[in-house]
Amino acid sequence: MDLRNGLRPLGSTPAEFEQDLLSNLYYRRGTTVESASAQDAYETLALTVRDRLAARRARTAAAHYETNPRWVYYLSAEYLLGPQLEQNLLYSGTTDLAPAALKALGFSPEEVEALDVEPGLGNGGLGRLAACLLDSLATLDIPAVGYGIRYDLGIFKQDFENGEQVEKPDDWTFQGDPWEFPAPDDWQTVGFYGYVGPEGWVPGEIVHGEPSHLLVPGYGTETVNIVRLWRARAAQASFDLRRFSAGQYAEAVQEAVKAENISKVLYPDDSTEMGRELRLKQQYFLVSCSLRDIIRRFRFRNSDWSDFPVKTVIQLNDTHPTLAIPELMRLLVDEEKLDWEQAWSLVRQTFAYTCHTLLPEALETWPVDMLGRLLPRHLEIIYRINAELLDEVRATFPDDLSRVRNLSLIQEEPQRRVRMANLAVTGTFKVNGVAELHSQLLTSTTFADFAALWPDKFTNVTNGVTPRRFVRLANPGLSALITEGLGSEDWLRDLSLLSGLAPLADDASFRARWRSEKRHAKSALGLGDPGAMLDVMIKRFHEYKRQQLKILHVITLYQRLQSAPGRFGVPRTVLFGGKAAPAYYAAKSIIKTINAVAAAVAADPKSSGLLRVVFPANYNVTLAEKIIPAADLSEQISMAGKEASGTGNMKLALNGALTIGTLDGANVEIRDRVGADNFFLFGLDAPAALSLRSGDYQPRSYYEADDELRAALDALSNGVFGGAGQEVAQSLLGRDEYLTLADYRSYIDKQDEVAAVWQNQERWTRMSILNTAGSGFFSSDRTVSDYLERIWRASPVRP
Repeated sequence: MDLRNGLRPLGSTPAEFEQDLLSNLYYRRGTTVESASAQDAYETLALTVRDRLAARRARTAAAHYETNPRWVYYLSAEYLLGPQLEQNLLYSGTTDLAPAALKALGFSPEEVEALDVEPGLGNGGLGRLAACLLDSLATLDIPAVGYGIRYDLGIFKQDFENGEQVEKPDDWTFQGDPWEFPAPDDWQTVGFYGYVGPEGWVPGEIVHGEPSHLLVPGYGTETVNIVRLWRARAAQASFDLRRFSAGQYAEAVQEAVKAENISKVLYPDDSTEMGRELRLKQQYFLVSCSLRDIIRRFRFRNSDWSDFPVKTVIQLNDTHPTLAIPELMRLLVDEEKLDWEQAWSLVRQTFAYTCHTLLPEALETWPVDMLGRLLPRHLEIIYRINAELLDEVRATFPDDLSRVRNLSLIQEEPQRRVRMANLAVTGTFKVNGVAELHSQLLTSTTFADFAALWPDKFTNVTNGVTPRRFVRLANPGLSALITEGLGSEDWLRDLSLLSGLAPLADDASFRARWRSEKRHAKSALGLGDPGAMLDVMIKRFHEYKRQQLKILHVITLYQRLQSAPGRFGVPRTVLFGGKAAPAYYAAKSIIKTINAVAAAVAADPKSSGLLRVVFPANYNVTLAEKIIPAADLSEQISMAGKEASGTGNMKLALNGALTIGTLDGANVEIRDRVGADNFFLFGLDAPAALSLRSGDYQPRSYYEADDELRAALDALSNGVFGGAGQEVAQSLLGRDEYLTLADYRSYIDKQDEVAAVWQNQERWTRMSILNTAGSGFFSSDRTVSDYLERIWRASPVRP
């Protein structure tokens, strides 16, 4: 049967959709309208929508099989997908049908939609970028599969107790996941430990990788791709009945628990040896399962290994999947019996690597002893790759021992460790940064020696975000106004069309409607006076992102209210959002300090109606979709030269927030495109920051020279805001690794300028419209197009 034409047609009228919903309630959910709960209604609706996407998926798969195209495989440790229901309603064309059908059957659409749980598969920008790229790959009809791990509990659910971050399990699948297609019979085998003998690697421990997949539909097209997720399972009978009968209940299931720990949580705490080893097991589990699946898919239509890099490109999303390089070598040499030279040639033509950082601590390394114990055959392969690499380095740069040390895959001091970033660069045909500045710094600093060895290997692909989720779904009022202003919804597939809004920035009536939509979004967020400026800093907590600089600004404003109310400025609500890694105590101290300052401000009558600080717990995509449309000011204040790109800055600018920021990451490109007059620039640029940081930087000299800075830091040091504030002040006055104090005065002065501009709402609104109009470059569709041109070389296949 031709799957593209032979599938049972699904209803497209309200009556037909209602009948499909009713059938699924009876036959798949096993209940009736009279006894169905809201959860029954949600799961039934999800199945009904999923059916429509699954039909498109079948037609997509048939077209892919017939065409035998070049595939893009995306390996990522995380995917921050966001809630699925509203997006799948939009992409399946059932946005209007579903609420009508639910109401006809007696259910509240709002109550049902509220039950849609965000998949706990990601944490921050890395995972959200991966989700945006999958969306755009499908929208552009590119054959693609995302590979990841199906975490049982995700990262963690953030809560606050006495102002401190507390991590709680995110049991996102407690009620099941109706969007998921399990495939337990399609498992892969993964080995760990053991030894390498004459017969090859003999693993000492075996687990199974059980796959499932979620559908990834494209917008405005029939294409539906998938993201395939692996869950760890014990490889043999994992329940010891003898022990259970003897009352040894924990021991009876210990093998199953040990195996399933691999896919239990995203980024297990690596402050212990056991935690670090679990992270390494996770990374190998992901790549081993995924590569075997990629090879299986290759063999559907191909048999000649020389065609493998012709039909396959594998993108490594940061260093987490880098073990894919020695694993593919092992599979080709040990299992497929290819000679080393041929296998290494295939590997280096297949993989590409995206580097997302300049921070040395974020360029993963693993102890040689640990990696050799866990994956003994892989360490042998890495040693041989390294020997060949260093031979090439010595031939290219004779007598240059420093390059040999820098480029080696093995760090010798102070501990012998495998450098995963060096392995990723060595085993790939292309390496990209994620913003123009970041890519320049990669080749001039972090990977300078590699760039000298292989200059043609490096390129840039600036990140992007999908406008479907972050404008159309998150901000429907503004989306409708944009569509009206441009005359069509074509901008959702070609974001460059937003430039057509620029002339409307001079239209007073359009500005008034734009301002009204922003005010409506702030009212919906429910933070009090929608006329106050909403000043937003939403991102993962890290010292280089400088949430500590923002809280110094808040303290300065608060102290102005006490001593010089005339210098305060304008009514302002400051909103923080984000999580700190469980073992990152400095970042957690900053979180506690923010909450303490927020409490002090809230308790002071002088702050009423003028200054408010809020920090909603558990920032995620669901919360971001409420905050981003409401934001007036976007805080992008990292130390210049530290942020790779950022995507929150793009989402906020796209929704009309004005940016206050440094020349860091994609801020540089945002400022270029929205116009310098519509961007609040402050602080040291990357060369100046590097020069100051590498010289004799004395943070205390800035403290002594600035009365307001001194007053803010003294309040922290003196415990006005509790012990966490003292820790933050001590760090800033001591090391201040990220030049917070050096940039303080420039930042405060620029914030005073922000307040002055805010008082002229016509000018502010005009700048807001021009930010949206200038943000068309930052679509993930454009990002994927750049990947296709510069790295992937894949072509669209339309069902």
